[in-house]
Amino acid sequence: MDDCLFCKIIKGEIPSSKVYEDEQVYAFNDIDPQAPIHILIIPKEHIASAADITPENSHLVAHIFEVAAKIAKEQNFEDGFRIVSNCGDSAGQSVKHLHFHLLSGRDFTWPPG
Repeated sequence: MDDCLFCKIIKGEIPSSKVYEDEQVYAFNDIDPQAPIHILIIPKEHIASAADITPENSHLVAHIFEVAAKIAKEQNFEDGFRIVSNCGDSAGQSVKHLHFHLLSGRDFTWPPG
């Protein structure tokens, strides 16, 4: 989508601090981190939110979790990590492009605030 912030980041139109990239996904450091380590992992295909996952595109979600595990191993998230995806306005989704927050470097509480 032409007006999507994350699509522009994927295209290189908006700078980002890349952590990982392959043919299907792009991962970069969040500009407003909520933990010492806060990485966003996004599919290169525009999917608006988790509500738009279908049998045709669900393989991307599996791949995103594979990438999250790879990043966690490479960056030694020895004490654990959290993966979050907000879906919809009331859940706090600010960019309408499916994305997963990979957070580490501090203790997390449950339920989240």
